[in-house]
Amino acid sequence: MSVISEGDLVLLRFDNRRRFIVKVVKGKRFETDKGYIELDKLIGLSYGSTVETNLGYKVLVLKPLIHDIIGSFERRTQIIYPKDLSFIVYLSGISSGSIVVEAGTGSGALTATLAHYVKPHGKVYTYEVRKDFLEVAKRNLAKAKLLDYVVFKNKDIGEGMDERNVDAVFLDLPDPWKYLNVAHEALKPSAPLVIFLPTIVQVEKTLMAVREHKGFCEPRVYEILLREYKSIPEELRPETWMIGHTGYIVFSRKIIE
Repeated sequence: MSVISEGDLVLLRFDNRRRFIVKVVKGKRFETDKGYIELDKLIGLSYGSTVETNLGYKVLVLKPLIHDIIGSFERRTQIIYPKDLSFIVYLSGISSGSIVVEAGTGSGALTATLAHYVKPHGKVYTYEVRKDFLEVAKRNLAKAKLLDYVVFKNKDIGEGMDERNVDAVFLDLPDPWKYLNVAHEALKPSAPLVIFLPTIVQVEKTLMAVREHKGFCEPRVYEILLREYKSIPEELRPETWMIGHTGYIVFSRKIIE
């Protein structure tokens, strides 16, 4: 049975809207409009337990999943949404032990997702030209306890990637068509290149560049839409709001010229 210890992260679920990621620290209390919780009282409890605030409001104490933690990240940039992150990982075929390169660290949402899937034997090498973004990403990866699986590089990939024979390359950049040679050099033969782009104009330029390059095959383009349902049996229907367009995913694979 998984028991909560001091220093652990917990997900406090008040209701569908009030969900908080909290680090358990002795002597601290977590305060909300529904009352406060003495965090000392969580130590020794099993995940999945229910506690009450001082006002008697019941709260579920859950173990945070990777999407819960990423959703609580500090953000300095727009992050890739979970619906896109999951498909990106699926397309890439990465798993524990994979060595991958990412360019465009931003706030670290994709970095954390990749690290979660390549751990404990793999590694993510992530490149970012903005040092301030890297510092935010490092804090976020520390929160997710994934720092050991990531190497951060404050470097422009226009100068090249240091890694060779990697299992996948991920580009989250505004002009990825400029860096196809760099990605090609880093990838092992047959390995995937996955690119995330927000606009169709960028996709068009990328596709043209991939086809002209001759070192990649079968480029494909995807857009993922997600619709959640209202999960009350007597009111079962799609939610009024849905996450529609967030970006496009371009997939290709390295071939030997």
